Amino acid sequence: MRAVAIAIVATVVALPALADETPVRLKQVAGVDKVEANCQACHSLSYIPMNSVFLNAAGWDAEVTKMIKAFGAPIDENDAKAIADYLKTNYGT
Repeated sequence: MRAVAIAIVATVVALPALADETPVRLKQVAGVDKVEANCQACHSLSYIPMNSVFLNAAGWDAEVTKMIKAFGAPIDENDAKAIADYLKTNYGT
């Protein structure tokens, strides 16, 4: 009986991991290639629309700077500007 209970609990815990996750599709405009190439190397692109309700232009600039300076994202200056511009234009408040 105990083994059955453990199997049921394990199944319930594992089910969310088996669920299909809908891929995030960002707005397909200039700069999306830089965002997809650089940002999703470290985290899901779902963070972009999820955080867009909180971030204005200055907030996106700060996020891009934080990713580079605090977290060490290897993004060159030109790509960083393109990423910030894309985020501010398409996902800013």
